[in-house]
Amino acid sequence: MSLTYRQNLIIDIVKEFQPITGDEIAKKLSLTRSALRTDFSILTKMGILKAKQKVGYIYCEKNIKEFVKEVMSKPTTIDSEASVYDAIVSMFSLDTGTLFVTDDKDRLQGVISRKDLLKTAIGKRNLEKTPTTIIMTRIPNIVYCEENDTILTATKKIVSHQIDSLPVVRIDGVDNSLKVVGKFTKTNIAKLYFENIK
Repeated sequence: MSLTYRQNLIIDIVKEFQPITGDEIAKKLSLTRSALRTDFSILTKMGILKAKQKVGYIYCEKNIKEFVKEVMSKPTTIDSEASVYDAIVSMFSLDTGTLFVTDDKDRLQGVISRKDLLKTAIGKRNLEKTPTTIIMTRIPNIVYCEENDTILTATKKIVSHQIDSLPVVRIDGVDNSLKVVGKFTKTNIAKLYFENIK
């Protein structure tokens, strides 16, 4: 969430004069305290300011993360030449729910989920001879995000598509290929939430 101009002014005032009361902040902004009530509420809920009874507001040194690149995890990839058996071994050894299928230049080719592997295993195929490219979800059916997307945008994609993770990509300006640079998962969202409520 982006802060308003006034909220940033409040933060600057608190940093300079802390501890400072709401009335004193309002006076410096030539406003009433009640006009700032919503701003104070937002800033304290976000953990940027802390209200101390009979003392006033103080600034909390917190690193507010806004972009996917600030919270993404290392990608879990598998080569497009690998077999389904290799994918199963990789998924369980890496303890992940999704693998991103890439070529030798880390360009995204497809995505494999646990469900894809389960369907293939139930189908009684020869897993060592079946290539991952047969069972993967391919572009353009892959939902992804870019490293400079906001966390909110990426979270909306996870929720609306009901998936566990997104490949984080960097788009090549020459051929528009998608280079995998990370992954954004429900776990990243949960960790971020936990950091902000501590």
